[in-house]
Amino acid sequence: MLEKTRLESVLVLALDRPEVNALNSDLLLALADGLEEAQKDPGVRALVLTGKGRAFSAGQDLKEFEGKAPDYEGHLRKYNRVVEALVHLEKPTLAAIGGAAAGAGLSLALACDFRLMSEKASLTTAFSRIGLVPDSGMTFFLPRLVGYAKALELIWLSPRLSAKEALELGLVHQVVAPEKLMEEALALAQTLAQGPTRAFALSKKALLESHRLSLEQTLALEAVLQGEAGRSLDHEEGVRAFLEKRPPRFTGR
Repeated sequence: MLEKTRLESVLVLALDRPEVNALNSDLLLALADGLEEAQKDPGVRALVLTGKGRAFSAGQDLKEFEGKAPDYEGHLRKYNRVVEALVHLEKPTLAAIGGAAAGAGLSLALACDFRLMSEKASLTTAFSRIGLVPDSGMTFFLPRLVGYAKALELIWLSPRLSAKEALELGLVHQVVAPEKLMEEALALAQTLAQGPTRAFALSKKALLESHRLSLEQTLALEAVLQGEAGRSLDHEEGVRAFLEKRPPRFTGR
């Protein structure tokens, strides 16, 4: 259901349910556990989230609620655990989107730091088609990527976006040929895994906090985070490499 593959310091988590990779409680639990394990493992310095088969993820498996009244508020706690684990993972995260990403499946991709997309893949918000409100962080991430007006359009009209359209809107960082998707995603993940992992995490924290802080508060937070980064071994190595005129060899500490 969730396939885990370790490639040096990169961990690949692949959603593996037949056909559309619809999300259910078991898969969400496995994914949350996998993300929390990645956080605790110092050997993991970047993570790739992808889907096996013809879809990245079609979102919630509605068959899970068949014949009973869904408790969406309770069920979303399972999604929220995954989204929070993705966002607060102190290592770079990449979504490799090889097929359709819809509903909460799109939300999970948006929660990643980078998104690479196959030329044959597509994105759609999907929630309005079944009379629901976007969840799993979509109303947080989408307007920050495309602006309020475009986010509202994508949520209400729920168009199916091609890879080209997604790239033009800034929803994804790179579009690649289908057969090159994982190769390109792993190459970027390996590059990020060789970087200053702690500084990456602190930079991400500053960006996330900046949306709710004043300029004065942002400046104060930057000073605190810079102090923490300045005490890292990677900072020592970066300065040493600069003075010795060589590429730095960061260890993520």
